[in-house]
Amino acid sequence: MRRACFFFCGLTMLVMVGCSQSSTTPSSVGDDSSGSDHGDSKVAIQLNWYPESEHGGVFQASADGAYQAAGLQVDIRPGGRAAPVASELALDRVQFGFANADDVVVYRRQGLDVVAVLAAMQDNPRCIIVRQESGIKSLQDLAGLTLQCQVGRPYLEFMRSKGILDKVQEVPYYGTVASLIADPKIAIQGYSFAEPLLAEQQGAKVRVLMVSKLGWNPYSSVLITTGKMIKEQPELVRRFVQATQLGWQSYLKDPVKGNAAILKANDHGMTADVLKYGSEQMRHLAIPPGDAEKSFGRMSLERWTELVKQMGALDPTEADLVKPEDCFTDQFLK
Repeated sequence: MRRACFFFCGLTMLVMVGCSQSSTTPSSVGDDSSGSDHGDSKVAIQLNWYPESEHGGVFQASADGAYQAAGLQVDIRPGGRAAPVASELALDRVQFGFANADDVVVYRRQGLDVVAVLAAMQDNPRCIIVRQESGIKSLQDLAGLTLQCQVGRPYLEFMRSKGILDKVQEVPYYGTVASLIADPKIAIQGYSFAEPLLAEQQGAKVRVLMVSKLGWNPYSSVLITTGKMIKEQPELVRRFVQATQLGWQSYLKDPVKGNAAILKANDHGMTADVLKYGSEQMRHLAIPPGDAEKSFGRMSLERWTELVKQMGALDPTEADLVKPEDCFTDQFLK
């Protein structure tokens, strides 16, 4: 149920095509006014997965009127196992998207001027889920298991660099916990606020092993836009970012409206119980202990520098292609 592998081989061509086309999509928003004088500004955002708790802020902002108050008409476009976030931004079909911080680094390596403007989750929810009866208590104990995962993700390369996957058989992950339920020798990738509950609802006692414990902790549920949008329509970016920031803060306090909107938008087996569980589990990821007084959604150069360094170590041929300071800006946050 989690995260399609991004394929970027044709991304450079997509950027070229996008530059040669005139857009008739919401990227043709007029000026940077508040929207009150000329009607609401139309904005589109591409999700990186099916609508779930990890997108709660935008659904809450839409449901409770934060976007409307900012003079915005927002089109939230569901993703899936091959969510076209990069291509939609490259072709100017959307103005914003969802990604993880490591995706931003990959996008920029491929020549797409993507910039992170808000990070909803300070701690990454990526985990490996095993059955309790397997006896496995840490990621270092995975030897002998079969891991269902999506090939090519940077976190897997990081785990591999630590020797954790040396004696693990890797097979494709198809977005379901069924194999984990059927066989205690199966482990699956997941997010800590979704798959564990799905497995337990089907009768399996599971153990959640957080990849962040290894030192791999990119920002997650990151709101991204393009350098072009920031340069040409900074006021529109500011309004959208700050309304989304309000939406996230509201969602984490009381997610009822946002979850109702997510449930309506998700036709892939999502349930109210899973959304409730997800929004509860997300609170400590979005606002870790001691962070309550800090600006919500903030990012730091130190964290981005560490991520770029880690990804460079995994693939030295691309180590110098991305500058950490180009990956993000916090100028639009309240």
